[in-house]
Amino acid sequence: MIERTASCACGQLRVVCRGEPKSVSLCHCRECQRRSGGPFGVAAFFAAEAVTMAGEASVYRRPSDTGFDVAHRFCPACGSTVWWEAMRKPGLVAVALGAFADPDFPGPTQAVRGETRHRWLPQGLG
Repeated sequence: MIERTASCACGQLRVVCRGEPKSVSLCHCRECQRRSGGPFGVAAFFAAEAVTMAGEASVYRRPSDTGFDVAHRFCPACGSTVWWEAMRKPGLVAVALGAFADPDFPGPTQAVRGETRHRWLPQGLG
């Protein structure tokens, strides 16, 4: 079974994910833009039992426009968000795709919240 490791920028906070992601989603919502510091966020969703966390994580919990909270886990040393749990998707853990630092990682299978997509992005990205 394939194992992939995602980590923060300083390497202190890590997750090991076993198997293939259930889905990979690109999100254009403003919350993902702010969290990622980019024009969108990309998350790989894994079953919670396929993910093992290591290191110290701080938590930022916020409401979402879907009405369900999201709990972000980030490194208290370097500030990188590594994973989060969306309360509307119980049993799944979302891992920031960039935290894998793997150019061969599977790409997004869907794009959501296209209404807040940056207009300069190609149409194919949502």
